[in-house]
Amino acid sequence: QVQLVESGGGLVQPGGSLRLSCAVSGVTLVYDAIGWFRQAPGKEREGVSLISKSDGSTYYADSVKGRFTISMDNAKGTVFLQMNSLKPEDTAVYYCAIKTNYGSYWWSTSEYGYWGQGTQVTVSS
Repeated sequence: QVQLVESGGGLVQPGGSLRLSCAVSGVTLVYDAIGWFRQAPGKEREGVSLISKSDGSTYYADSVKGRFTISMDNAKGTVFLQMNSLKPEDTAVYYCAIKTNYGSYWWSTSEYGYWGQGTQVTVSS
């Protein structure tokens, strides 16, 4: 049974940092990438970042470039999202997901077949 479990969310002041973790287990299918998404109240889920398991390639949404860093510990089956210089507009539920399709649009939710339950990130003073 595939499981993705996010952790590390919380309340942080603007300019602060958080590190999210995504623990992946029970995966028997072949996949190449894991992505992070977020969904703010009343908004659609949007792609934040992706990392390729095979070559470590990374991709970021323009809104987080230079502030967020995605990484992976293959041995532990864990993906991380280091978030620095957080802004109130980063407030959302953050999800990790396994990319099971091989399309080019990594930011599209339709490319992902397995999702975690999400972790809340709130940026507020």
